[in-house]
Amino acid sequence: MKATQQLHNLGQSVWLDNITRELLTSGTLRHYISELSETGLTSNPTIFDKAIKDADFYDAAIDQKTAEGKSGEALFFELALEDLTQAADLLRPIHDATGGVDGWVSLEVSPLLADDTDDTIKAAAHSNLLFFKGEAVCF
Repeated sequence: MKATQQLHNLGQSVWLDNITRELLTSGTLRHYISELSETGLTSNPTIFDKAIKDADFYDAAIDQKTAEGKSGEALFFELALEDLTQAADLLRPIHDATGGVDGWVSLEVSPLLADDTDDTIKAAAHSNLLFFKGEAVCF
């Protein structure tokens, strides 16, 4: 039995602290969920920034969104939410099976909102996110 499965069997939720479009398109995240007992995922703007800069998986989406007039942080978070939504879809059966204990996908809010509670809540609501324990949670 894999160590992550042993942890899961002992009641530990196993979350991945990373996401990239490659994890989604290659089936790696699906594998982590089905074979390694992955039950949730969290990310932050720094992780996404690195994923976008280090690979070409986002290039077509960036070109399309730029042509639509999107730029900067709005474009960045739209790309992130696309990935998180796909991850949430993969984790939805776990969320349902555990009554919402597991199967969450979270993203730290923009560092630009660190001292602005009202705008943080507005940003989460605008992005179809749930604000939960200091993080925006995609569902």
